[in-house]
Amino acid sequence: QVQLVESGGGSVQPGGSLRLSCVVSGSYVMFYAMGWYRQAPGKERELVARITTGGSTNYADSVKGRFTISRENAKNTVYLQMNSLKPEDTAAYYCNRILNDRPFGSWGQGTQVTVSS
Repeated sequence: QVQLVESGGGSVQPGGSLRLSCVVSGSYVMFYAMGWYRQAPGKERELVARITTGGSTNYADSVKGRFTISRENAKNTVYLQMNSLKPEDTAAYYCNRILNDRPFGSWGQGTQVTVSS
């Protein structure tokens, strides 16, 4: 059974940074495109960053230039480095595998990011 465990969230001031981690068990991140998603209260879950099996990355316009997704296959872990955080980045963040441009499989518990002064 595939499990995804996200961590690294917290409360930061605007302009701060956080690094999220997603450890995957029961599957191998190297075989899938992986994505970081977020869901703010009252909003739908959205994809903010993805990385392909070949290492290509793309980002939502709202985070481009501020967030960086990466993958460490040996640790079966995906990261999201978030810099220059804004209050509108406040959300629960989740990772998942991506198949046919859609999240694939069950979700983890997520990690909360709160940006406020």
